Amino acid sequence: MMSDAPGLFGELFADSEMSSAMSDKALLHGMLGFEALLAHALEVEGLAPAGTAAAVAGQCDPDLYDIAELGRAATLAGNPAIPLVKALTARVAAASPEPAKWVHYGATSQDVIDCAYVHMIGRGLKLIDLRLGRLVQAMRPLLEAHRATPVIGRTFLQQAIPISFGVKAALWLDPVLESRRILHDILEAPVVQFAGAAGTLAALGDDAERVQNQFVDLTLGSPSSLIPWHAQRHRNARLAAELGILTGNLGKIARDVSLMAQTEIGELAEPEAPGKGGSSAMPHKRNPVLCTLILAAAQRAPGLVGTMLTAMPHEHERALGGWHAEWPTLPELFRVAGAALAQTVTLMEGLQVFPERMRANIDLTHGLVMSERVSVALADALGKAQAHHLLEEASRVCLAEDRHLREVLGNLAAVTDHLDDSTLDHLFDPSTYRGASDAIIDRVLLRCAHPRESVPAKDTA
Repeated sequence: MMSDAPGLFGELFADSEMSSAMSDKALLHGMLGFEALLAHALEVEGLAPAGTAAAVAGQCDPDLYDIAELGRAATLAGNPAIPLVKALTARVAAASPEPAKWVHYGATSQDVIDCAYVHMIGRGLKLIDLRLGRLVQAMRPLLEAHRATPVIGRTFLQQAIPISFGVKAALWLDPVLESRRILHDILEAPVVQFAGAAGTLAALGDDAERVQNQFVDLTLGSPSSLIPWHAQRHRNARLAAELGILTGNLGKIARDVSLMAQTEIGELAEPEAPGKGGSSAMPHKRNPVLCTLILAAAQRAPGLVGTMLTAMPHEHERALGGWHAEWPTLPELFRVAGAALAQTVTLMEGLQVFPERMRANIDLTHGLVMSERVSVALADALGKAQAHHLLEEASRVCLAEDRHLREVLGNLAAVTDHLDDSTLDHLFDPSTYRGASDAIIDRVLLRCAHPRESVPAKDTA
């Protein structure tokens, strides 16, 4: 496991909060929590004598154990649960021999480790949910403030037609809202693991179901899987995939912002801060460092997701390597996604928007980007094919003579016979070429107001 102490790269790739949530100490806390709850369940159901739960819980403080020592023993044992159970049993026995007999009773190493990961995942998902909430709050004003701010839409990296920056921001935000809903659902319904050596809790005999149900009830109401999931890893794989999807969507935002922040474009800029985005060689540089780190995370995440998917085919009732591959992979995916999310929050909270540059870039082509709109307006009078051909020819003249398309069309009788000056002026105003823009923005804003709904309600007003 990776240390939660910052190193030479600081918090470029993993922030301290998420690193702490995914730390060895957090995992140890979850493993000891499993043992304390199991002892409690055994006592409540009458298998273990009174006092067992208190005796075991009293030795379940993570600070009582040397993580490095447990790690050395795990290297030989094959997993950290084996030396931990031995150490816990010894500590309980030193205080009271009888309760020590019930430490880890009926359980297996995978129960301990899987439940510890459920604990860690919960910590990680709470952080993700909080950060997603901040990101939504940072992005929502962009939709509202720039509902009618025209910006050029680009396809294949070339200018296409004007859209509004509010729509662009809405299309960034919508998949973020979807990930928030899915990850929140996973957070709200953690599934614990207590299934014994081969998944049947056979060691507990006729008491198996009662003890299992009691254990589940004690874990703050976490549901029990209908089946043991020692070798059925779809939930972890699905979680990993969603973290990868979230990170990829954050990468999409960073890609767009970085392209729009290029010197020649200048439509957006990252937040300013002393020393941020500098160059060791060029004093004038203002590099998009937040976008860089978000994109780095988006490029790392798919490999980690791929490992989780590759590890799914477990052998029989216990995996030979697949389960073990999950141990370092899922926490690292949380670190990667968590860091990208924190950086995206910072990016969106301080994003600088330059509407005047957006408008200037629309005007670069001397009105050519409005040719579609004029063609549609002429189609009623001339027919679609003839209107399209007329605009093609006018566009060629515009390029050859370096003239504005509005001027060229204003001198063509085929156009002015059907469109007067005021109509042409309106057709060349990009702020009025909106189509369904308001509806798109309103749908996403409605989803912000109802984040737990998979599909927003239709506006019947």
